[in-house]
Amino acid sequence: MGALLIVEDEQHLAQGLRYNLEAEGYEVIIVSDGETALALLNADKNRIDAIVLDCMLPGIDGFTVARELRDRGVYTPILMLTARGRPEDVLQGFEAGADDYLPKPFELAILLARLKGLLRRREWLIRDTPKSSSRDLTEAASRAFVFAGISIDFESLELRAKGQVVRLTAMEGQLLRYLTQNSGKAVSRQSMLADVWGMREDTDTRAIDNFIVRLRRYIEDDPAKPKHLLTIRGIGYRFVSDAEA
Repeated sequence: MGALLIVEDEQHLAQGLRYNLEAEGYEVIIVSDGETALALLNADKNRIDAIVLDCMLPGIDGFTVARELRDRGVYTPILMLTARGRPEDVLQGFEAGADDYLPKPFELAILLARLKGLLRRREWLIRDTPKSSSRDLTEAASRAFVFAGISIDFESLELRAKGQVVRLTAMEGQLLRYLTQNSGKAVSRQSMLADVWGMREDTDTRAIDNFIVRLRRYIEDDPAKPKHLLTIRGIGYRFVSDAEA
């Protein structure tokens, strides 16, 4: 069914997860710190299909692990599993590159459902695009959102720009989809929090700004002088396509 990496320093929890996940048919590997997890994935990033990552770890924390994996081009789906469930912590996890976030204590059935969703997404992420048939490429093009020579496939979370293919995290894809669906409209940071992540409107909005910085790197010729993801002072942001610009 898939190989899962559990990064958890609480051994009783890690072994409990192993028992239940192996009963579901998964192969389970357990490590207790972030350094070991990074070394394992650096050696063979294709070995693992999904990661269950605790935030509070000895040595480097889970947020740093997630961020370093994404910076290295490792797009293995990450489910953050942690006792830190404040909205700000959830946003920090998504900003670091996590695909999902489950606070402790949790229901096993919910964990299993979340992992199945991540593994479905994994099937999209490991597609070998150069080996895709012309029919596959035509179908991908037909469902893509295209503007200014940039193509975004929100199903496979692939963005093509500047001759490169960028793998979006789930949260990057959801935010970019929300902005393109509201093309031409000023969208507040609070609306993004509520509609994209289901957060309270009084949650710290700095994570939104960090997401926008990353998205601008993907789609703007000059991120310092954006033409598509515009800042609306005192409100939030507005997406414009090349036609609108």
